Amino acid sequence: MPIEKVEVGFDLTSGTGPFITLDDPVSGILESPDWTLGGTIFYDITDRVKSFSISRGRSSLFSSFPAGNASIALNNHDRAFDPLYTASPFYGNIIPKREIRITSGGVIQFVGWIDDWNLNYSPNGDSVADAIAFDATGVLAGRTLSATTPVEQSSGARVNAILSAPGVEWATGLREVDTGESTLSTADIAANTNALNYLQKVAATEAGNLFIGKTGKVVFQDRTKAPTSDSLVLLGNGGIPFQNLEVVFGSENLYNEITVSREGGGTATAQDSSSIDEYGIRNLTLTDLLFSTDAQSLELALNYAVEFSQPEYRFQSLEVALHKLGATDQEKINNLEIGSICKVLFTPNNIGDAIVRFVEVIRISQEVNPETHYTTLGFSSLDYASLVLDDAEFGKLNAYSLSW
Repeated sequence: MPIEKVEVGFDLTSGTGPFITLDDPVSGILESPDWTLGGTIFYDITDRVKSFSISRGRSSLFSSFPAGNASIALNNHDRAFDPLYTASPFYGNIIPKREIRITSGGVIQFVGWIDDWNLNYSPNGDSVADAIAFDATGVLAGRTLSATTPVEQSSGARVNAILSAPGVEWATGLREVDTGESTLSTADIAANTNALNYLQKVAATEAGNLFIGKTGKVVFQDRTKAPTSDSLVLLGNGGIPFQNLEVVFGSENLYNEITVSREGGGTATAQDSSSIDEYGIRNLTLTDLLFSTDAQSLELALNYAVEFSQPEYRFQSLEVALHKLGATDQEKINNLEIGSICKVLFTPNNIGDAIVRFVEVIRISQEVNPETHYTTLGFSSLDYASLVLDDAEFGKLNAYSLSW
């Protein structure tokens, strides 16, 4: 079982916590990491945790990433998490917007803020406090932009410009932003435009990912995420064992007529006639993207018409029993993030040849109690991954594209 830790950021100036006590031989040491002059510090409440769950990521390829969330069930027999109990060691701190941090095996899995403290008292004294937390997606959603005309720039530069804009002013240390492959236009940004909605439009234009990472940073991944064999995590035969594999084969991501329009520009349409003859017209329409030229809109439409014109046999999700793994494999799973690349090798019922799929992680959820830790990974297909020159796996010319 990996070592789990749950910490809450308490404001110690409100009366709790390990304060420095002048002239005390233990708590009066100024440079001690265990005592503080005040302010918000993370306080380890792991010994009070009964269980917790984390959910991050999206369920489908063409949806935006919703806010990540966590739910922590806490032993509240002594009313420590009751905001009205003045004898609580945390009195004055059981309020919304307390920062929370969850780690597993020393790797941060979630950083966010507690929105609700839900108290459940039972006659037998088995009392539980549920702390419900969300990541910084909601913070970003609450910020708006002033009217402005951006310069023509790459998608990554546009993300950084929006994060630095007045009214947003996101710390540079809380960003992980790729350069981006698309060039964005100078279309005006209207006053009071929602910052999160605009950034999601940038991500849709790029065909990339925009989300809050597990450490609390705004992450923008462009479409060339460049998988490598060195960072590949093997799941299944010869790799990390899993259970409860969900396979989808059908038309969920089947599109053979792609329509793309851009702000201030034209509309491009691409079709796969063979797919239309076989399955009928299945349209995907993307509107008001931010490309600087119609040629980029057409390029996106053409590539999507190739990529999504056939039904796909897709490994949609699987579950890993983290508590049953050795330390090395636990670390590999804990290090996975949205956009990570995995190789799944599976022989159904041990009959026939193994099925191999390369997948991108788009969803990570965890259910943890004192004796078990289950991690569920949700995937999108990586059948059209970009070619990576000289890579043992992704450098095969016949298997991967030269990017677009």
